[in-house]
Amino acid sequence: MTGYARAEGSDGAMSFTWEARSVNGRALETRLRVPPGYERLEHQARAAVAEALRRGSVSVSLQVAELRTQQPVRINGELVRDLLAVIGELRAHGDIAPPSADGLLRVRGVIEEEMARPLSEEEMAARDARMMDVLRQALRGLVGARAAEGARLADMLDGHLTAITALRDKAEVRAAAQGDIIRSRFSAQLAEILERVPALSPERLAQEIALLVGKADVREELDRLHAHIAAARELMKAAAPSNPIGRKFDFLCQEFNREANTLCSKSADIELTRIGIELKSAIEQMREQVQNVE
Repeated sequence: MTGYARAEGSDGAMSFTWEARSVNGRALETRLRVPPGYERLEHQARAAVAEALRRGSVSVSLQVAELRTQQPVRINGELVRDLLAVIGELRAHGDIAPPSADGLLRVRGVIEEEMARPLSEEEMAARDARMMDVLRQALRGLVGARAAEGARLADMLDGHLTAITALRDKAEVRAAAQGDIIRSRFSAQLAEILERVPALSPERLAQEIALLVGKADVREELDRLHAHIAAARELMKAAAPSNPIGRKFDFLCQEFNREANTLCSKSADIELTRIGIELKSAIEQMREQVQNVE
């Protein structure tokens, strides 16, 4: 199921942005990208994705940037003293104006920016926790985006089930006429054969027709299709983030297809075969959409 979400945060010294996107997938596959130095977050990030999602190919990326803050500065006293000593020597040999404070401060290296203090373990843990909170916020957004798509997907699946139900009902009506079709076809074929041999008794003829009708009986397949349709609708009602139904629905589609194949193989009627092929096509369309279900 596709979706995209983004969340931003900071801890005063650094800003960070998580992006999460997903595309269709039969299982959960996570691709994680973090800047160098943040590999320590990978295990927690993968665990957070697995907690929020069950299926899909998920890509998660982290971007970090230091916030520009005014660092404390200090005067390099040793360099200033060296400069004054050199100027004093020069003045002793010539008429040189004394240096101004402004001029000394413009000399490179006189004013030094102090390096930021390294974070302690406690501060680093607090920053990591804040970053993980922002990741979970992004994942909640991704779940919401996928849920919105899920609502649209539910409408599509409902339409497929409605089409499958209509085809199943048409097959039931057509299958009821198979006995007469088989009797008429068998009688016509038998008449050609019996032109040269003695006729079969009515009892033997009835037995042969009954055997053919039994082999062509698709009532069991139609009953199972009816049960599968009911089971699919119950699955859709039970769908929830805490109750993923994708794998169950995928298995149910295989059972749908099995019954449609058997119906076609048992068919003794061109029209019933055509309905069976349409049924298989509708089931395949539904199965393709089920791959997107959580």
